[in-house]
Amino acid sequence: MISIKELCVERTILNAIEADVIEDLARHLQLIADVSQSDVFIDCPVADQSSALVVAQAFPTTAPSLYQTSVVGQLAYSHNEPAVLFSLLSGQPVIGSRGISQEQIAMQQHVVPIRGAAGNVIGVLIMEQDISEKVEQERNVERLMQTTERLSATLLTVAMSEGSMPSLMHEGIVLFDEQENVTYTNPRAREMLREIGHMDEVEGRNVNELFYGGLEHGDVLDQTGVVHKELQFGSLAFVVKAVSIYREHRTVGGLMLLRDISDLLEKEKQLTIKSAVIKEIHHRVKNNLQTVSSLLRLQMRRTKLPEVEKVYRDSINRINSIAVIHEMLAYEGLDSILFNDVVDRIAKNVISSMAKPDQAIRAGIFGDELELPSDAATTLALIVNELIQNCVMHAFAERETGEIVITVSNKSRIVSLRISDNGIGIDPENKPDRKSHLGLKIVETLVQENLGGVVNLSSDSQGTSVQITFPLSKAVPEEDIS
Repeated sequence: MISIKELCVERTILNAIEADVIEDLARHLQLIADVSQSDVFIDCPVADQSSALVVAQAFPTTAPSLYQTSVVGQLAYSHNEPAVLFSLLSGQPVIGSRGISQEQIAMQQHVVPIRGAAGNVIGVLIMEQDISEKVEQERNVERLMQTTERLSATLLTVAMSEGSMPSLMHEGIVLFDEQENVTYTNPRAREMLREIGHMDEVEGRNVNELFYGGLEHGDVLDQTGVVHKELQFGSLAFVVKAVSIYREHRTVGGLMLLRDISDLLEKEKQLTIKSAVIKEIHHRVKNNLQTVSSLLRLQMRRTKLPEVEKVYRDSINRINSIAVIHEMLAYEGLDSILFNDVVDRIAKNVISSMAKPDQAIRAGIFGDELELPSDAATTLALIVNELIQNCVMHAFAERETGEIVITVSNKSRIVSLRISDNGIGIDPENKPDRKSHLGLKIVETLVQENLGGVVNLSSDSQGTSVQITFPLSKAVPEEDIS
């Protein structure tokens, strides 16, 4: 393989001493390439002053290279790399010049002359970086600016013609010049401006006067070129949008769109009022349910019959479970419920009301977050209430401690709710008949009729587990499922 010195002596105008200088510098090219993250070359002059010979090259290991193969031994021409030839001929460095590589890639060059012992230029050190993406972005910006200018000019020309502007538009259109003086208003804009007190012609007036100080001078022609404001005058409300129009990179005026949003704001106000009313209704329903619960609790304390007391307690827990739903709806003001919070509160209420003083029963909820509309949440709250009551009454009837695990799964719009206990389990010989067991009958009816789901019960000496599975599409209307 030919050495750098031999290449310089044979194909350039350098002598042997000058070639030694170039070869010595070439030993450091790799370090320069890695530090600068650039492709680095040494080009030397040839007899033809319109080109130079590449005598050394280093690919960066710290960044992508512009080149697939070595270009050592190839000529660099002035029309592709003018900075190289300029630096060779003038002895001046060139920083940030752009050119085209031998592989036809847009690149940026930094070129520094290399001088021999006599002070003459014997070559140039070149660092190149790929800027093809940057160049393409600049072209896109330039094309966008040209298109914007043409569109602005067309819009301004068309808009100035009264007959060509559609009069049946929802938006009012106001055109203004570079001094922000009105030059045109369409019929809808004139109608809207009359509604806020401008009975006379507004052409020639400054746009800032139209809105009684709502816009400040310079707002509509600010540096961003776009203005968006919401202004209110008594019961009337407008959205004002303004955009600057440019021609040949100079602001020549602007276009303003006016939209009446009075009805929209009034509807928002009504919705806010309705939301407050609905929250108040839920709050009162919750209070009424708690009053009924308190009355039943007073009645329960009067009875001395265990069976009657049990009926009262079951009814109280069911009412409290529904009250939890209304309390959360009143607090959140929404028509949907984060059901995991409901389960947690129901479990605590049931355990505190039904567990014996010397019992320590814990309940924990795990799994996915489940959000349900109020109707489905109420149904599921009653189901959870019945199942937790069963756990406290039967699974831990003769135990001092117990644990209830509630697991929620929401996968592919199929909800699975499992309530498990570590109680005594159900004796297969005395397995309850669902038809005669009120709690299980309530659960089964609610799951099938209201949720379109199924109930599975399993039990052994380690405890009992009830799993409820239902499609979310049954509980949530189709338009509410994203």
